[in-house]
Amino acid sequence: MTKDMTNGKPLSLILKFCLPMVGGNVLQQFYNLADTAIVGRCMDSNALAAIGATSAICFLVVGFSTGLCTGLSIPVAQRYGANDLKNMRHFMSNAVYISGIVSLILTISTILTCRPLLELMQTPPEIIEHAQKYLLIIFAGLTATILYNLVSAFLRAMGDSVTPLIFLAVSSVLNIGLDFLMIPPFGTAGAALATVIAQGVSALCCLVFMYKHFPILHFQKEEWSFSGGKCQTLCGISLPMAFQFSITAVGSLIMQTAINRLGISVIAGVTAAMKIQNIVIGPMESLGITMATYCSQNLGAIKIDRIREGLRKSLFVTLIYACFAYVFTFVLGKYFVYLFVSTKEPNFLSIMDYAVKYLRISGIFYPVLSVLFVLRNSLQGMGFSFLPMSAGILELVARSFAAWVMVEKFGFVGICLASPFAWILADVLLISASVYALVSLPKKIHALPKTA
Repeated sequence: MTKDMTNGKPLSLILKFCLPMVGGNVLQQFYNLADTAIVGRCMDSNALAAIGATSAICFLVVGFSTGLCTGLSIPVAQRYGANDLKNMRHFMSNAVYISGIVSLILTISTILTCRPLLELMQTPPEIIEHAQKYLLIIFAGLTATILYNLVSAFLRAMGDSVTPLIFLAVSSVLNIGLDFLMIPPFGTAGAALATVIAQGVSALCCLVFMYKHFPILHFQKEEWSFSGGKCQTLCGISLPMAFQFSITAVGSLIMQTAINRLGISVIAGVTAAMKIQNIVIGPMESLGITMATYCSQNLGAIKIDRIREGLRKSLFVTLIYACFAYVFTFVLGKYFVYLFVSTKEPNFLSIMDYAVKYLRISGIFYPVLSVLFVLRNSLQGMGFSFLPMSAGILELVARSFAAWVMVEKFGFVGICLASPFAWILADVLLISASVYALVSLPKKIHALPKTA
């Protein structure tokens, strides 16, 4: 069901919209965790490290796709907030054209370059074949990933965060079931195949459901026409968002290269820690995505005071959660490592030590990360796409510095501090940018997509 976020109490609307997204994020991370846990348990630490060695590359490509789809949905949310449904549908059709072209380009280019990337990152020889098989299948299924992200982004733009959750739940259950069937005979390739099949089924089901149950999405013939102006508007918002994700991911690639140099136990330990951390920080990320929709709709409705109030209250909520998240990972994080590594593994103790140390050091900075999520997505929702991309560039610089200097000087502790260092630098820019955006927002209204 669609939801108008331009009327009612901002915090109540934000939380009601966010909660299903939190559930969806947890489900998504849960089946990512299931892939990794089943691989680690059914195979060995080499296979677990292979999945970890692919994470930065996956983040680079899938993150670009996620940023693109989120950006494509922002003009849709603005037109929905303005109750301009005809132009909303026209933006959606042109967004489909853009995503189709990008999907084709990404699929071909990533399949051709995944092996050279793994070699460039100094992936250890004993895990590179496992890693390559995993990546080839994930990249071959990028169309399914982009389709699901685009349909989900459209639904969220109209205030519906429940329907994507339902189909993500279906995808998660299917993914885990396929993991048990495919990982024992096919290893890391089976994990990737299970993920692609599950995402494809979820995307198609969500698309059919959306068409049948949302009358406002029944397109007229002329609404499928190509529009250069609308494509320009869509690309002007979506491409900076996509590149912002990718710029951040390049920093992660550089860091993964530094991690790879420290050996299999470090790779496996950081992989386990990152899977746990991704679940814990999921609610912060969901609140950030919620703010993109909330700001977009209220910008379309020209309700600037509501944007300011929603931003202020969401920051308060996310900071409280961040403190709770740190306590949780500090106390209980080590017990989750058992999901990924068998106690019979020869390197179990060192892997456990690396994972726990990573969680406890990086977790101190969760409040910094929570502010980053809210401000970055809010700026994107308000149409200031260049500013979050600039923050992503700062993150890239920070992670590059960490890989070249901090890891060399402090070893594994430098790995643990790399992301927090990047978050701090990004927040410095995002806080200043947010003050500027809120002051200049009235002028931004004149740059909104026209209804004609």
